[in-house]
Amino acid sequence: MPNSLPPGFTLAGPACTTMTEVRAGVDALDRELVALLAKRFAYMDAAARIKPARGHVRDEARKTQVIDNARAEAAKLGVPDAAIADLWERLVEASIAYELAAFDRR
Repeated sequence: MPNSLPPGFTLAGPACTTMTEVRAGVDALDRELVALLAKRFAYMDAAARIKPARGHVRDEARKTQVIDNARAEAAKLGVPDAAIADLWERLVEASIAYELAAFDRR
């Protein structure tokens, strides 16, 4: 797949000259990802509060749409879209489990 990065998009990794720099960069990104996931899970709390019935938590059409959106975004950025689809499958399933638990707590 051709690399079609948006204008101005740069990858800092190639500028690293040591594995210490690479690992520090990865660790920093991992912290950012976890913070973003925390925000995403907050939306699951909102969904659990808004949905009228527990049976509405799992929405297979929406799950497919979310995974397809992530796959398309990955392809645009030149990232392996199959790997992203696999990660998003896990993320969406974890989100559903979290939302079910949140629904049951209300």
